[in-house]
Amino acid sequence: MLNKRAQFALAAAAGTIVAVLGPAQSASAAIPTQNADSNCDYRSCPVGYSGQLHLHYNSKENDGYYSGTASFYGNVTNYAGETYGHNGGANPVHYKFVFGKNPSGQNGPGTGLAVKNNAASAENCSPWDSYRVYFNSGYQGSSQYFGHTNGSQLCAGGVHVNLNATLKNNNASQHFA
Repeated sequence: MLNKRAQFALAAAAGTIVAVLGPAQSASAAIPTQNADSNCDYRSCPVGYSGQLHLHYNSKENDGYYSGTASFYGNVTNYAGETYGHNGGANPVHYKFVFGKNPSGQNGPGTGLAVKNNAASAENCSPWDSYRVYFNSGYQGSSQYFGHTNGSQLCAGGVHVNLNATLKNNNASQHFA
């Protein structure tokens, strides 16, 4: 057991530490959020590679190509968005996935709306990679396959396809197939 003098010294030292360090800080600061219509806007996608899957807000019959578009390269666990750490993870930003301008560079139906559960059609622009779009986040549930363009670049061989009845406006993730 410590004597009174030792207890006082420990208490004084603890008080000094609190005074120097200040009150406890929150363990996590608020993570900034940004809208993004492509994960290549902030990730390192292959330079000059057109291997993205384009999701369109409208179906083909409703001018889907001219509606809001979102483009993703590779696996996307959740179309709601993702938190990505820049500079080795030191500066995380939450990217909320929304439909951007259409391929003509114009605002169209759906521009600015959330991608998750809002896409009606898709176009695979990858020359070599095939994709699957899934009903649930995390590559779960019903899915639809989108084949690659057999070597065509810049979506030249891409086929604009409606999402099937199960996935139309009920789509949450994509994965290389």
